[in-house]
Amino acid sequence: MEIGSWKGRSTICLGKGAKETKGARICAIDPHTGSREHQRKFGRLDTFEEFIRNIENAGLKDYISPIRKTSEEAAKDFHKPIGFLFIDGAHEFRLVRLDIKLWFNEIVNGGIIAFHDSWGWRGPNLATALMLLVSRRIKNPRLVDTITYCQKVKKNSLRDRLNNIAFLFYRSFFGWIGAIRLSQSGHIAG
Repeated sequence: MEIGSWKGRSTICLGKGAKETKGARICAIDPHTGSREHQRKFGRLDTFEEFIRNIENAGLKDYISPIRKTSEEAAKDFHKPIGFLFIDGAHEFRLVRLDIKLWFNEIVNGGIIAFHDSWGWRGPNLATALMLLVSRRIKNPRLVDTITYCQKVKKNSLRDRLNNIAFLFYRSFFGWIGAIRLSQSGHIAG
């Protein structure tokens, strides 16, 4: 499951993984109207046709199911187990928290939840930090570039919760270094 597809770059990466597993499908949820940041920058948007064209050009249309809705609209009708959830929709704190709330119960125990822009953007950064601090159902957090991912479990241990806290210090340190690099190159957003 992907929340936030834009024009399909990450969807294509996920689709290639689905193709390799021979049977997995990616549900790509996006209204294709852009986030508030996109709308301020580009005005009125509709990225759906370009998204579909990119998926078809990549040869992955058989592995990707586009859902042209907001995350909240899609969650009302979707009740299947999810093994991997990638959240890269709206980056406002309350909307990232809403995505977690809407989809967390659909993730299978042992499944993975990943967040893009988890240290370069305030919303995903704070939402993931809060989840790692208070959840009794998350463990094994990791950081790859700007993606924070972790595993959903039936119940984590005290040791898992302490590891989650230690991870937040680690991520803050490397996020701070990454933010300096990005700000020097002019590519950071807040």
